[in-house]
Amino acid sequence: MTVDRKSAPLSVLIVDDEINIRKTLRVALESRGHWVVAVSNARDAQAEADRQVFDLAFVDLRLGTSSGLDLIPALLGACPWLKIVVITAYASIDTAVEAMRRGAADYIPKPFTPEQVELVTERAAAVRSMEQRIAALKEDLERLHPEATFSSQHPAMQRAIELARQVAPSEAVVLLRGPSGTGKTVLARAVHGWSRRADKPFGVVFCPTLSPELLESELFGHVKGAFTGALSDNPGRVAASEGGTLFLDEIGALPLLMQPKLLRFIQDREYERVGDPRTRKADVRIIAATNTDLDRAVKEGRFREDLYYRLNVIQIDLPPLCERPDDVETLAKDMLRFFGAQNHKVFRGFSGEALSALRNYVWPGNIRELRNVIERAAILCATEVVDLEYLPASMATHPSPIRLGDPVSLEVIEENHVRRVVASTKSLQEAADILGMDQATLWRKRKQYGI
Repeated sequence: MTVDRKSAPLSVLIVDDEINIRKTLRVALESRGHWVVAVSNARDAQAEADRQVFDLAFVDLRLGTSSGLDLIPALLGACPWLKIVVITAYASIDTAVEAMRRGAADYIPKPFTPEQVELVTERAAAVRSMEQRIAALKEDLERLHPEATFSSQHPAMQRAIELARQVAPSEAVVLLRGPSGTGKTVLARAVHGWSRRADKPFGVVFCPTLSPELLESELFGHVKGAFTGALSDNPGRVAASEGGTLFLDEIGALPLLMQPKLLRFIQDREYERVGDPRTRKADVRIIAATNTDLDRAVKEGRFREDLYYRLNVIQIDLPPLCERPDDVETLAKDMLRFFGAQNHKVFRGFSGEALSALRNYVWPGNIRELRNVIERAAILCATEVVDLEYLPASMATHPSPIRLGDPVSLEVIEENHVRRVVASTKSLQEAADILGMDQATLWRKRKQYGI
C-alpha cells in the first residue's frame, strides 16, 4: 500500500544529535510533502510532542548522554498512536527487540538510504491510515444507519446540500441548524467526506450529555490523576481528530464555562489537557450543529456572542421533514431496502395507503422518526409489500401537515404548532419558552389536543 502525499502528508518529528542526519532526513521527508520538525535532544523532543500532534517520529538510540529507548514511552504517552522508527549506528538484535518492546513500530540502521526512509514512512502511513479507517468503521457499525441520500425535491434542502458541497473543500467553520432528527450529523459526515480531510478522523462530541468538567476532558483530554477516576492519560477528541474534523453536536448546550476554551481553540488551535498546564496545538476543522435559537441564547446571556460569530462563518439550515413531503417516499424506500437487507428480507415497496400515510404524517421527529417507523415495519412485515397495518396506528388517522396560509382555523394551526414544538424539544420548559407560555398553560394545551 502506498500513500498519496498530496492528500495525506504526515507530521514528522526527527530526534537525532547529528545535524547531518537531521538535514538528510528533513530533505528526504519534505521532498515527499511531509511536515517536519527536527530536534537534537530528548528534552526538546518531549516539548514538541507535548505542544503538537505527530504521526511519525524518527528517534536515534544515542542522544548525547541520554537514551532514545527511554524517550519512546514518553513520546507515546503524549500521543498513543504515534509511529516511532528507531535509527542507530549500533544495530543489534537485542536493541531492536528492546525498542519494539517499548513501543517502537520500526527500526533502520545507519547509514540508511532515501529509499529506506521512504519505505518505513510509507509503511507507517499505511498503518496509521488503516487504524483511522478501522476506528471510523467501528463508529459506523455502532450506529448502523442507511446510506445517506443527498438528493431532494425541496428547494431549501437542495440549497443546503449544494452549500455543503461548496464549503466542504474549504477550512471554514460550518454551523448546521435545524430541528432534531433532520440529518445534521449525516450532513456533517458528508462535508468531512467531501473535504480534503476525508482520509483523516471524524470525531464527534455530543455536548448535552456531560458535565462541564467531563466535557472538557472528553474534548481536550486529561492526564492521569487530574481528577477522581482519571486512572490513565486520555488524549481527548481534539487530539484524536488531528488532521480531520471534529463535529460538536448540539453546540447550544455547551456550558458557559467551556465556551471561552472552545473559542480559544477555534481561533488559535491551542488548548491544554485537564491537569496539564502545557499548551498543545492541533490541526482540526470544526463543524457544529444546533436545534436551538442561538441568536436568542446570545441575547439571554446563555451563549457567548464572540463564540457564536466564530461558529457562524457558514450557516446551513436544514428544513423539517414535514416541509418535504415529496422527499418522504424516496427516503422511506431507501430505508426499507436497508432494513430489509439487515433483516434478510426483500421488499418491493409500500402499498398506496401506506405511502399516503407516510406523505401526510407531520413527522415531529423528522428523519430520525421516519427511520424508526421504517425499521419497525421491516421487522414486522411478512410480505413483500409494506401495508398500512405495519405502520404505527397514529399515522393512519393523523391529519395532513398544516402550512401557514392554508384555509384552516387558528385553533388547527395552533394545535399543529404545539405538537411540533413539543416533539422537537427535550423538556416541557424548553417547549414552553419557545411557545411563549408558562408550563401550566402548555399542560392544558397538551391535555386539550391529546399530546
